[in-house]
Amino acid sequence: MLGGKNILLGVTGGIAAYKTTYLVRVLVKAGATVKVIMTQSASSFVTPLTLSTLSKNPVLLDFINEEEGSLSWNNHVELGLWADIMVIAPATANTLSKMANGTCDNLLLATYLSAKCPVYVAPAMDLDMYQHPSTKASLKQLEAFGITIIPAESGELASGLSGEGRMAEPENILACIEDHLKTGLSLSGKEVLITAGPTHEAIDPVRFLGNRSTGSMGFELAKKAAELGAQVTLITGPTALQLDHPNISCIHVTSAAEMYSAVHDNFATVDIAISAAAVADYRPKTVSTHKIKKQEGDNTMVLELERTKDILHSLGKVKKEKQFLVGFALETQDELQNAKTKLRTKNLDAIVLNSLNDPGAGFGSTNKITFLDKNFNSKTFKVKTKSEVASDIWEEIIQRIHA
Repeated sequence: MLGGKNILLGVTGGIAAYKTTYLVRVLVKAGATVKVIMTQSASSFVTPLTLSTLSKNPVLLDFINEEEGSLSWNNHVELGLWADIMVIAPATANTLSKMANGTCDNLLLATYLSAKCPVYVAPAMDLDMYQHPSTKASLKQLEAFGITIIPAESGELASGLSGEGRMAEPENILACIEDHLKTGLSLSGKEVLITAGPTHEAIDPVRFLGNRSTGSMGFELAKKAAELGAQVTLITGPTALQLDHPNISCIHVTSAAEMYSAVHDNFATVDIAISAAAVADYRPKTVSTHKIKKQEGDNTMVLELERTKDILHSLGKVKKEKQFLVGFALETQDELQNAKTKLRTKNLDAIVLNSLNDPGAGFGSTNKITFLDKNFNSKTFKVKTKSEVASDIWEEIIQRIHA
């Protein structure tokens, strides 16, 4: 859920500040880019150098930086715009009160007041302070502002007492943020299977039959699905592309036969499957165990080909009622009619048509598609980047699965 997110972590002056070293690590491990803003008092509990090293970004303490006689400004407005999420942990009673009342006497508070993103606070203080009416009033006011409170936990406190007031453990803060982000995501709780890229069908140990697919369309579909909250299994043929997202599990295959097996191993449990791969229709009937050598005087070479298994057709045969199956059709003539035939004969719920007769469609960085569902309702889009096309495709699918 946090893959690619920009997170501002605000650290205030309480003993629980030592836990922020672990919090930075779990946020970075979850795929986030983390920048830390500390109050001056927080630096008495954990050093800026430690958090800078763990976050791989400079730690910010004040509005002005003075280094080797030169001055620079930490722009709180830019920081607020940069952040996708702001987390203040630990949030002391002092900071909670200032946030609730609009006090702005340090860089952290100025950035909080400038932030346009969701804000989370993890209170940390002794149990009597946590239960005090003023603290409760501060938390109530912050909730009214739309801030998410990550409740303090019970346990041994720095005072030696035991009770409610401990800052939530870093793993629990991460889980709370992820759970909150999932709320309202249109693919949250869905399992998605996507195929991408070409297949390579061996002729001999060094040669193969292939096609021009780069895999970019399937990869963009997988990335967008993960951003929308889905757990994605991406089965890809040979491609130079890579995806690093905690919601995406990538399976690499080479041939059509390998893709067929991988798809059927994973299809039964998914809610949505999109076949975006350019799978070879034919493969050499016989594969030479040695490199085929040129023969003097031979000006031609004959390869006998056999059909590969039709992955999409086989999925249509075993598709369950609640599964949504989408195919792709790359056509050069009779485009719409061929797409309708494929949609019907392969028992698909929708098909994405692109014609090589349309400039910008097919292989490359852009595409021009028509989305056609099983009732032959269609929508044609203009030429767009493949990232934008992926968004359009998912929007059409989501409209139908939630109808």
